[in-house]
Amino acid sequence: MNKDQVKGRIEEVKGKVKEVAGKITDDKNLEVKGNIQKNSGKAQAGFGDLKNDLKKGS
Repeated sequence: MNKDQVKGRIEEVKGKVKEVAGKITDDKNLEVKGNIQKNSGKAQAGFGDLKNDLKKGS
């Protein structure tokens, strides 16, 4: 795993926790922020996956 994959997955988990906390506390703002952070983490992890695949292909 490269650093983009690791950081992305960490951000994904942190975002999911915020999203769930927002749902539990009925805090729509926190829920939205968590969702954005989760999706941003997914994108970063995907970028890391792509970099890893390209490195393996060479």
